[in-house]
Amino acid sequence: MTAPPFRIAKHSLVVAGHRTSVSLEEPFWREVQKMAEVRGLSLSALVAEIDGLRGSANLSSAIRVAVLEHALAGSAQSSVTAISDA
Repeated sequence: MTAPPFRIAKHSLVVAGHRTSVSLEEPFWREVQKMAEVRGLSLSALVAEIDGLRGSANLSSAIRVAVLEHALAGSAQSSVTAISDA
C-alpha cells in the first residue's frame, strides 16, 4: 500500500526569540498543533522544547520524530488501558 503524497508547507515560528521556519507535511503540522494544545503550550513553546532536545538534528525532522513518539506513547497508553479494562 502506498501512502498518498502530502504537500510540504513552510511554517514560520519564533523559537527562543528568533524567527525560523520549518517545512512539514500537513498531517505532521496538524499533530504538532494538537500536541501543543494537549500540553497547554503555545506552538512556539513546544517547538522550542523540541529544539532544545534535538542536538544536531534538523528541526523539521526533530518535530516529525516528536510527533511520532507522542503518537506511539498514546498508542501504548491506549493498549495498557484496554488491557486493564479487560
